[in-house]
Amino acid sequence: MDTIGERFTRPEPRRRVRDFVSGLLAPLPTKNCWTIAEHAGDDGPGGMQDLIGRASWDDTLVRADVRQFVAARLGHRDGILIVDETGDLKKGTHTVGVQRQYSGTAGKIENCQLAVHLSYASPLGHTLIDVALYLPKSWAEDPDRRAEAGVPETVTFATKPQLARRLIEAAVAGGLPCRWVAGDEAYGGDPHLAAALRGHRLGYVLAVACSHRVPTGLGVQRADRIAAGLPKQAWQRISAGDGAKGHRFYDWALVALPQAVDQHAGHHWLLIRRNRSTGELAFYRCWSPEPVPLHQLVAVAGSRWRVEESFQAAKTGLGLDQHQHRRWQAWHRWTTLVIVAHAFLAAATTVSTTSTQGLIPITVNELRRLFHALIIEPARRIADVIAWSLFRRRHQATAITSHYARQALTDP
Repeated sequence: MDTIGERFTRPEPRRRVRDFVSGLLAPLPTKNCWTIAEHAGDDGPGGMQDLIGRASWDDTLVRADVRQFVAARLGHRDGILIVDETGDLKKGTHTVGVQRQYSGTAGKIENCQLAVHLSYASPLGHTLIDVALYLPKSWAEDPDRRAEAGVPETVTFATKPQLARRLIEAAVAGGLPCRWVAGDEAYGGDPHLAAALRGHRLGYVLAVACSHRVPTGLGVQRADRIAAGLPKQAWQRISAGDGAKGHRFYDWALVALPQAVDQHAGHHWLLIRRNRSTGELAFYRCWSPEPVPLHQLVAVAGSRWRVEESFQAAKTGLGLDQHQHRRWQAWHRWTTLVIVAHAFLAAATTVSTTSTQGLIPITVNELRRLFHALIIEPARRIADVIAWSLFRRRHQATAITSHYARQALTDP
C-alpha cells in the first residue's frame, strides 16, 4: 500500500484496495467480489464491486508502480522480460474479448479470453508485472459490442506481438533493468518485434517453428533442415535450469547466422534444443549486441517457463481467472490487483530466502499461506476483539445512562 496508495485519493478506496488484496491472498475457495467482501467483514459486495467497476483510479498507473516496486526489489542488470499469453475459458459472448479462439491453456480452440502478460525474471526472483487484453477483430470492429463492454475509443485491434511490444517498451521506458527478452513461437515469428528489440539493444531468445526460414551462408533454409545437417559434435548437454524434478538437461546446438541487413549491429544465432529421451526438437532465434556463450542463451531460453509458474500461482492462489466481470475496465482492474498481490509475494520470498540459511527457498504459494496464517488472520481476530470490546463499552454506557435516567424518574 505504500507503493500504490497514492493512486487512490480518498481513504475509502485505499482501505478497500488493502482489504481486496488481503482477500486475494486469503485461502478462499473461490474469489470474487462477494467472497472478498465477506472476508473483509463488509455487509455486502457493493463496496468491492464499486472499487472494481466505478471508483476513480487508473489501473495503468498502478501497474507502473508495480514495475517500480519490482525494479527496487528484484531488479538486476541481467533481468529477463518474458512475454506469454494465458486464456480464461468463458461461456457466452458478452464478456469483453471472448470468442472461439485457440487457447494454449486448454490446448485447443475454445470460447475464451486471451491476455498477453509480461513477466520479469532475475537471479532474485520472478513475477508478473504487466498485462494487455487481446481484443479480436470481431470485437474491435463492432461498435455495439465495444460500447456495451466499455472498450475505450483509443483501443484498436493489435496483434499479440504488437501488444507484447507495447508492454516491453513501457517496462524499458519505466527504467526496469533488463538485458533479455524471451517468448514462444507467437512472438518469435514476428520480425517487427525482433527489430524493435534490437532497436532497444535488448538481446532476445524467441522460439520459432520448425518451418521458420533463416539466412545462412548457403542461402535461406528451414530451421529443421539446418538441424538435420548438424554433426554429432555440434551438440552439448546443458541444463536449462531447475525443474520440479531437478535440473532440466537437454542437448543444445548453436548455429551462427549472418548479420541482418538493418542498422542494428549485433550477433544472430539459431539455437536448437533436442530432448534427450524423445529426440523432439525446438528452435529459437537469438540476438545479442555483444557475443555471449551458449550456456547464457540456454539460461534465457529456460527462463521462459517461469512465467508458467507465475500463471499457476496467480490462478490457483490469487484468483486470476476467477473474476466475474464482463467490462473492459473491471477486467483490467481485477487483473491489476492480482498482479499487485503476486509482485508482493515474489518480493517477500527474497526477504525470507536471505534469512533462512540451509533451507530450500520458500515458494510464492507457501508464503501466501504463511502470510495469511501469521499476519492477516491474527489481525482480523484482533479487529474482532476490538469491535466486540467497543460494542460492550457502548452497551455498558447505554445501560448505565438508562439506569440513572430511571432512577431520576423514580427518585422523589
